[in-house]
Amino acid sequence: MLQERRLNNNGEQYVVGPTGTPLTLRDLPPANTSRWVIRRKAEVVAAVRGGLISVDEALTRYGLTAEEFAAWQKAIDKWGMQGLRTTRIQSYRD
Repeated sequence: MLQERRLNNNGEQYVVGPTGTPLTLRDLPPANTSRWVIRRKAEVVAAVRGGLISVDEALTRYGLTAEEFAAWQKAIDKWGMQGLRTTRIQSYRD
């Protein structure tokens, strides 16, 4: 599901993030993120879906595999943000 890109008062592009707030490039997790909590994963997925960054940019920036990113997208589509919980991964598997 592709989201519509918008401009804020500073002329920055943003998309609506997973919590319903605007998400700009500055709001994305740092490139050296090593602790991937639910919100950070969902922000990266929202940024890609909204066209803020490309899939390739996200993979490179965060050192993710295509399979890992696709799994995040699938989890959100199927179970919402709670599907991204790593402690509950067994409960959500097909």
